[in-house]
Amino acid sequence: MLTGELKNKVDKIWETLWTAGISNPLTVIEQLNCLLFIKGLDDEHN
Repeated sequence: MLTGELKNKVDKIWETLWTAGISNPLTVIEQLNCLLFIKGLDDEHN
């Protein structure tokens, strides 16, 4: 289950992608997955 803070962060990213013209939900989910993967790599590197 999403907490309020996490849900707000996801909603903000979703809105940013929507504003940028990425309106296909599957594309948005794909982009979110890529961002989370890259963040995980960065966290592991640090």
